Amino acid sequence: MKTSAEKKIIWTKKDLLGLEYLSREEIEFILYTAEGFKEVTTRQIKKVPALRGKTVVNLFYEPSTRTRTSFELAAKRLSADVINIGIESSSVRKGETLIDTGKNIEALKIDIIVVRHSASGAPNILARSVGSSVVNAGDGWHEHPTQALLDMFTLKSKLGRLEGLNVSIIGDIAHSRVARSNIWGLTKLGANVTVCAPPMLIPDGVEKMGVKVTSDIDIALKDADAINVLRMQFERDGALAFPSKLEYFKQYGVTSERLKDCKKNIVVMHPGPINRGIEMSSEVADGANSVILEQVTNGIAVRMAVLYLVSGARRDVS
Repeated sequence: MKTSAEKKIIWTKKDLLGLEYLSREEIEFILYTAEGFKEVTTRQIKKVPALRGKTVVNLFYEPSTRTRTSFELAAKRLSADVINIGIESSSVRKGETLIDTGKNIEALKIDIIVVRHSASGAPNILARSVGSSVVNAGDGWHEHPTQALLDMFTLKSKLGRLEGLNVSIIGDIAHSRVARSNIWGLTKLGANVTVCAPPMLIPDGVEKMGVKVTSDIDIALKDADAINVLRMQFERDGALAFPSKLEYFKQYGVTSERLKDCKKNIVVMHPGPINRGIEMSSEVADGANSVILEQVTNGIAVRMAVLYLVSGARRDVS
């Protein structure tokens, strides 16, 4: 089957709200576009004029280090002007709604709003309310599409393909927007996905998304080509599932001992932030199989591609 890079593709979407709403070809096209921008990040001068004259607003209702910094760098390397708005410094604290905030920002003649919000579906509501492009930087327990895209980009760069790979997602599946976006993206691109978590942290009906489910980490690791280890969110219901962090590490922590029985070239991923000694040992996090820092680097290229495409840029590929 031809990939999007071998087909004639015209990107027409105004927004990026989730991988659930994209076709296989559209996901492949984003990854293909990111390959070109990855080369830009290796230059001495890491900048291109693709979005010169455009303005990108990072509207973050939740704390963020990696995602917001990555989007800011991506926009600046495309030569866009960037404005960062955090909830602490916005009129939200005075009672302004998301829609009113978006419309007021748009009245400043900006082009793209990158939004992170604690409510699932908030980016979708914003996208229907404004003419500017909206990019979802994480919404509630729903999706985190650019994180999944950079995860897939990293996997493909490391293993050369996604079709047919066995990928296990381990950790707090129930509360993870990263897990949902990865499941949508990986299954659409032909990977075999297994999710592994304590029974109370596996959402009802997740099998309908086309994944295998297990609560046994050794089963999840056995035939995996890659694992994506999620942060255990003890601030949510994770504390009810495992009151003791040490107990969680004993049962579900990824250690070098557990990896001894895995494929030698198994790829170890984590979206961050890592809780060392809870989700994985430092030996694994810093080991030869870890691509965690590569994920961070690749995030810039992927977000450059997303901003470039939703900005209204059009590209034909034959």
